[in-house]
Amino acid sequence: MPEMKLPKIVVTPPGPKARAILERDERLVSGSLVRYYPLVIESGKDCVVKDVDGNEYIDFNSGLLCLNVGHCHPMVIEAVKRQSEKFLHYPWTDFYYEKLVELGEKLQKLTPGSFPKKIFYSNSGAESIEAAIKMSKWHTRKQLFFAFIGAFHGRLIGSLSLTASKPVQKKYFFPLMPGVIHVPYPYCYRCPYKLTYPDCDYWCVDFIDEWVFKKYAPPEDTASFFFEPIQGEGGYIVPPAEYFQKLKKLADKYSILLVDDEIQSGIGRTGKFCAIEHWGITPDIVCMAKSIAAGLPLGVTISRAEIMDWEGGSHANTFGGNPVACSAAQAVLDAIEKERMMENATRQGAHMMTRLREMQEKYQIIGDVRGKGLMIGMEIVKDGKTKIPGVDEAKEIMMKSWRRGVALITCGPSTLRLAPPLTITRELMDSALAVIESALKEVTPK
Repeated sequence: MPEMKLPKIVVTPPGPKARAILERDERLVSGSLVRYYPLVIESGKDCVVKDVDGNEYIDFNSGLLCLNVGHCHPMVIEAVKRQSEKFLHYPWTDFYYEKLVELGEKLQKLTPGSFPKKIFYSNSGAESIEAAIKMSKWHTRKQLFFAFIGAFHGRLIGSLSLTASKPVQKKYFFPLMPGVIHVPYPYCYRCPYKLTYPDCDYWCVDFIDEWVFKKYAPPEDTASFFFEPIQGEGGYIVPPAEYFQKLKKLADKYSILLVDDEIQSGIGRTGKFCAIEHWGITPDIVCMAKSIAAGLPLGVTISRAEIMDWEGGSHANTFGGNPVACSAAQAVLDAIEKERMMENATRQGAHMMTRLREMQEKYQIIGDVRGKGLMIGMEIVKDGKTKIPGVDEAKEIMMKSWRRGVALITCGPSTLRLAPPLTITRELMDSALAVIESALKEVTPK
C-alpha cells in the first residue's frame, strides 16, 4: 500500500473537538501561558503530530525542541516501560541508583573536554541554569555575571535575571538577582553597534574589555559568562566564526568561567552533540534539558570536576535525575548514535538551507537565513533594505503553514524557526518546505 501523503488536513483547524477543549482550557489554565496557535495534540509519531480532529501535521517544532529523536521513539518507549516496572522514584539526593551513574558516564564522554567532570541533575532547563549560577558563585566566591541581550535562560528568579528576551518576562518581577550585566550578542544581521562583519574586527568582544570592565564591572568580581552558542528565543542567531574563541580568550584573561546553555541547541540538534563544538572551544559548565530525555523532565548541569566543589547540603533537588527520565535519556543517546541522527541533521540541514536561500532570492520579505544542522532561522522583514522586522508577516506565514499542516513557530521579533526532529526524511522535509513556500508566496507583497 502506498504511503499516505503528509501533511493531512481533514478539517480546518481548530476543528470542533479542539474548540471544545480550548473552551475548557480557557476556564482552567493560567493566563500567563501564550500558545502560538490552537493546536490540540492527540498523538505523535516520529516527525508527525495528530490533533484531536484527525489532522496530521509535520512537526517543525520538535515539541519546542524537546523531541530531537522524534515523537514516541521505540527505544525511548521501551526504556521507559522497562524502568517503570522496576521503580518510578527514589530521591537521588539521599540515596543511590545506577541509572544516574550510567547516564553520567555517557554524558562525560559526549560533552566537550576530556578532563574529569561532575554532574548535577534537576528537572528542567531553568533549574540546570540555577545550578550553574550557584555553582559559579560557590566555586569562585564572585558576585557578577555576564549574559547577552536577547538571551533566554529560563523564568526562575536567577535564570530570569540572565534572560533578556522580552520585557513581559520580567515585568513586575523586579528586583531580580543582583549582579547581572547584559551586553550585545553578535547579531551580525542587526549589529547593535551599526558595524559590518568582518570589518568590525569583533568589536562586540573588545567592547566588554575596553568599556564594561574598565568603566563599571570589575573583572575580578565576575564569576561567569552565560551564553547560548546559537541564541534561541532571541531569533536563532548564529555568531561568526571566531566569536567564541575571542570570548574565551577574554574569559581566560580574567579567570572567568564560561557557562554554555545547550538546552535548545544541544543533544545533536546542530549536527554536533553540543553546538559550541562548531566554534572549537571547551566551556567550563554545560547546561542541558529539553531533548535530553525526549521531553520527560530532566535537566543536567555538567562541569569540570574541580568546579563542582560545593559541600554537602549546599544544593539539592528531590526529583532531579528521576530514574524513568534517566532511562529515557540513555535511550535518546543510544538512538542518536545507532541511527546516526547527527549525520542526518547535518545532511538534511544543508538541504534546507539551500532551499531557503533559493526562496530568499524569490521572496523579498526573507531578510536573512541562518543556522546549523536542523536549527535554522528565517528572518522575515517588511523591506530588505530597511530590515524593518516583519512581525505581522511572520505570524501570518506561521498561521497559514499550520492550517495547511506544518507546525512551526517564531522566535525573536520576526524569525521563523525551522527545527524538525533529527529523524526527518528528505521527502517529509520537502513536503513541509512546499507548504511554507506557499504561505510565503501569499504573504509577500506583489
